[in-house]
Amino acid sequence: MSTNDEVILKVDGIDLGYGTLQVVHNVSLEVKKNELVGLVGGNGSGKSTMLRAVSGMIRPWKGSILFKGEEISGLEPHQMAERGLAHVPMGRQLFPNLTVKDNILLGSYLPRLRANRHKNLDRVFSLFPDIEKFASIEAGALSGGQQQMVAIGRGLMLEPDLLIMDEPSLGLSPLYVKQVMRAIRQVADLGFPVLLVEQNIKQVLQFSHRAYVLENGRLVLEGPSSELEGHPLIRKAYLGL
Repeated sequence: MSTNDEVILKVDGIDLGYGTLQVVHNVSLEVKKNELVGLVGGNGSGKSTMLRAVSGMIRPWKGSILFKGEEISGLEPHQMAERGLAHVPMGRQLFPNLTVKDNILLGSYLPRLRANRHKNLDRVFSLFPDIEKFASIEAGALSGGQQQMVAIGRGLMLEPDLLIMDEPSLGLSPLYVKQVMRAIRQVADLGFPVLLVEQNIKQVLQFSHRAYVLENGRLVLEGPSSELEGHPLIRKAYLGL
């Protein structure tokens, strides 16, 4: 029986790097069902490297990654997708000459998803009514914020057990940053666990349930987002207070 305390993702003491360069040092985190969890820090802190490890792009040097209780450290990205992990990449990576609808439908390429394509597309459009009216427009004609919603919608078409997002606010106007963050929180509230990598710490702490803070590849803080907002390190180093 599934409960809200069920741990969907558990990362335990992983070291990560490229070649001989170690980027992440002994980091652990977890995401539970119905949670929006932030993984925040500055440039070069190891956030995106963590996501690459979770989605199968790189393998940990040490430690374990459990997804729905299964060790996944040696799996390839397509195997992770088949198990229900959707990765919304940095920069959105849409096909600009395809329509909005076609870009979203690309998320339902697995055979098991085809029967539910129309139901899942309706859910995406109900979640993002701002993009439904552009369904037949080329995705490249949309604003950055609208394109980000298309990218999230494409991920939801996978019917994911976990949605991981890499810097969704990157390059967006302040208005669209808030809209996208609200939409991501809505996704979590619908029952889709989310691991959100972001530099925009203020927005993440406002909309997430819990957060982890990385500095130079090491975990320096973790806890409920409402508590971290008032932490002296966060206020001084990231909020300029």
